[in-house]
Amino acid sequence: MEQEGLDHKVIGIGVIGMGGFGLFAVQQFLQTPNTRLVAIAGSKREEAIATAKRFGAEQLATLEELVSHPDVDVIYIATPPFLHYEQSKLALNAGKHVICEKPLAMNPEQGREMLELAASKGLLMVTNLMQRYNPMFARVKHLIDKKLLGEFLHGYFENYAGDEGLSPEHWFWDRSKSGGIFIEHGVHFFDMFAGWLGEGKVIASQIVKRPDSQDIEDQVQATVEYGDDETGKKLVNFYHGFTQTGRMDRQEMRLLFERGDITLHEWVPTRLVMRCVADEETTRALMDLFPGAQLNVTANIGGDDRTLKGRHKTFEAYQQIELKFGFGDEKQHIYSELLRLMFRDQATAIHYPDTHRIVSEHNGLESLITAMEADRMARQL
Repeated sequence: MEQEGLDHKVIGIGVIGMGGFGLFAVQQFLQTPNTRLVAIAGSKREEAIATAKRFGAEQLATLEELVSHPDVDVIYIATPPFLHYEQSKLALNAGKHVICEKPLAMNPEQGREMLELAASKGLLMVTNLMQRYNPMFARVKHLIDKKLLGEFLHGYFENYAGDEGLSPEHWFWDRSKSGGIFIEHGVHFFDMFAGWLGEGKVIASQIVKRPDSQDIEDQVQATVEYGDDETGKKLVNFYHGFTQTGRMDRQEMRLLFERGDITLHEWVPTRLVMRCVADEETTRALMDLFPGAQLNVTANIGGDDRTLKGRHKTFEAYQQIELKFGFGDEKQHIYSELLRLMFRDQATAIHYPDTHRIVSEHNGLESLITAMEADRMARQL
């Protein structure tokens, strides 16, 4: 459905870094009404040539030509992290809005400078942290905030990532170009849990190097503390390992509550499995929150057994259940929709600067600060 008010000006997009993912993302951005791909800069890659042909875009030799193009309103940057700072500054100084792939920059100092420059010119400087646009994210947020399974107690994210496409010479392994796994990749998940639980504090972190390699760091983990003494402190463990054959690439999150737990599958969560004990009212609320979910009854609870205890608390339950949700959804289609929603949100802000955005400049900087602290702490050991 087209958003009212987006029909009075076409938003022109310019792209720096038109590789495979750049093509995928731009295809989604251009489904926002009244947008067009104006130009691609500095790339002769097959994807860039194909995209220019498909959308009738110009191919420009230099970034300077792109950022000075009068028909370009927003620059999308999909280059390796070490280029984000200079390329974003170039675009901002030319008066262009910027949407940049994660991370915002290589360190928080660069990030703050970029955001201050954008703010001084009334421009967007947004990191593509599209996870918060996932309806699953909002459902889990509601589950936590409404305490449908009691208090949130603990969480983890485990990323068993494939590395088949990452040769030993790939920039991903070069910390001077990627910033390392926490910064290049971990920001997505630091931002996601911050959205659920508030800003966190890194309290432990480790890095593991691959044996017999040229200093390749392929596993990292961090523990982040959320909450305080008054609200109750909660710990979340984050693990990223780029060690798997591509066929075994998989991700899993688990959130533990007082009366059950949920497991989310995929790095863009598409499927949920919940196991819990619940009373009648809670079961109704859960089915409203996860419409169309499959509910399996593990056990009926009756009589005196309805009163359960945990954490020195007493509560009522009439069933032990397993709930499955989202198993019919195609991951790539959901990913596409999140990119569309993210871009449409930012396009609205270009037209109406005071509008609320689900993801703003704050997300890119705060997730980078957490990632940098995890990386710093791991290197102190």
